[in-house]
Order: sequence, then C-alpha cells, then structure tokens
Amino acid sequence: MPSPLITQLREAIRIRHYSIRTEKAYVDWVKRYLRFHNMKHPSSMGAAEVTRFLTYLAVERSVAAATQNQALNALVFLYREVLKVNLEGLSSAVRAKRSKNLPTVFSEAEVMNVLSCLDGEHWLMAALLYGSGLRLMDCVRLRIKDVDFSFRCLVVRDGKGGKDRVVTLADGLLEHLSLQITRVRALQQRDVLEGHGNVWLPHALARKFPSAPRDIGWQYVFPAQHRSVDPRSGMVRRHHADPSGLQKAVRQAIIRAGIERKASCHTFRHSFATHLLASGADIRTVQEQLGHSDIRTTQIYTHLLERGGSAVISPLNRLLPKLTAKR
Repeated sequence: MPSPLITQLREAIRIRHYSIRTEKAYVDWVKRYLRFHNMKHPSSMGAAEVTRFLTYLAVERSVAAATQNQALNALVFLYREVLKVNLEGLSSAVRAKRSKNLPTVFSEAEVMNVLSCLDGEHWLMAALLYGSGLRLMDCVRLRIKDVDFSFRCLVVRDGKGGKDRVVTLADGLLEHLSLQITRVRALQQRDVLEGHGNVWLPHALARKFPSAPRDIGWQYVFPAQHRSVDPRSGMVRRHHADPSGLQKAVRQAIIRAGIERKASCHTFRHSFATHLLASGADIRTVQEQLGHSDIRTTQIYTHLLERGGSAVISPLNRLLPKLTAKR
C-alpha cells in the first residue's frame, strides 16, 4: 500500500500529464530522499535537507550532472506542487560536474555497417534514428497518423521539453514504413476481434473521442509484441515497443560492426546532425530538425567537423614522406 504522500505525488504528476517514465523517476527520487533522512516527512524538512541530499549524490555517489538535476527537479516538484512550499537557498549544494566530452559520431561507412547488422523492425527503427535525427523515445512513440507520406516527413509529438516538431523522412524508407503500417493494421484488427484494440491516448482524449483509441491513425508504428496491463488505468492494451529491445539490438550490431568506441542508439542522432552540416545544411535548419531550443546546443556538432581540433594540421604530415623514404 503506497503512503499518502506518494499517492499525492502520483496524482499531481498525472494531473499535469507527465509521462509514466517521469512519474517513476520522480517517485524513486522522493523515496530515496526520504530514506536518506530516515523517513522523516518532507513537510518537517526544507532547503537544508534537500541541499544535503544533493551534495551527497555529487560527492559520495559521484552521480552525473543530469542525474543530480533530475533528483532536484523531483524534489522541487514535491515541495512546490504537493506540499505547496517554495524551496529557497539551494545554491549552496555541491553540484555534479557536467561532462564536456564531444559526442561520438559514426562515419557514413560505420552507419552502413551497423545498419547491415540489424534486421526487421530494429533495422527500420535504427534507420529512422539516423535518417530523421530522432531520439529513441521519439521513435518508439511514433503514431501512424504522424507519418506523412505526401510531404516526406514525420511529426514528432510531445518530444523532449513537451515540444512538437516536423522532421525529414528519407525517401528510401517510404516503402518499408508502408509495409510496417500494413502489419500494424492487421495486428490491430486481430486485437479488436479478441476484444481489445484500444491504444493509450494523451491528455484524456479518449474521453472526448471515445472511438479514437481504436482508430488506426492513433496506433503506434512500432507496437509491443504482446498486450499488457496499463499501470495507471488497469486496462489491457498494446503499448509501443519496449525501447530496451532496440537498445540491445543496436548494442550488439555495434559490436558486430567492429566499432570499439562508446556508442548507442543516440549516436545515430549525433551522426544525423553532423552529416547534415557536413553536406552543407544551414545550422538553423539542423537546429529545427533536432528540436533544440538553444542554437549553442546544435553548435557542438560544428566542432566535430573541424580537423584535429580547430583545424590544426600536424607538423608530422610534412616529415612523414621523408621518413618513409629512409626506412
């Protein structure tokens, strides 16, 4: 039986239509915060206790900056939206250092090698990650209605930061996507015959449009293999594919392709941006495709195009021909 505090926290999250992944993360951080302070009720604590917890994460747990920020966001949400308290004086917390590493980028040959080690839905999903610059969750949450064959584009709904954006769709994927949608249509018809066929809709749209959950346009392009129980409503539905399946397949493909650098599904997105810029695309266009709010985030990819760091040419280049001739 969840505590009244956790129940209130979940209700506050759902009222604001946060994703179930955010709900799970926030609940987990609040529980860790309470355990750190020996299960004291947060109403009896404040900024000092939050600061101690954030400092503990940075100093003793050595968490990444993004992880510490997520914990901070969860606790600020708890105090502001559930306890109706504004936290002041958090600036004294020791902050985790942000990594300044440049992202890993595949060469075009490496993209081809990795994709050639994938097949079926995983190949198509990875091809969309690279061909349209999608994030992993952008891809698995893609709905049929957001694939526009006429204009060769995809509409990414409620992406990172709650933003929508329109991205390009490679001509070579049109036939593959059409076949995938045909398979989804057959799967959904079978679900309907078995008494199911509804899909989850955001923002209570199912109440406004009762027939929409069975509409083919709302179905996921990449549905899960099996139906499952919705943890919020208790309804049996077919959700989107588990992102971990694609992550594991891409990880194995990278190994088979002989790439030893650290890479993942997100490397396809980095490669999309870098290759677009290398082909002469305007940085503002790349910013729009990626959905970045700040162009400085996009500018990191321009650094990857510079040879040897700030276009410095090694002086050894001039000596090597002579050295080789003497060997």
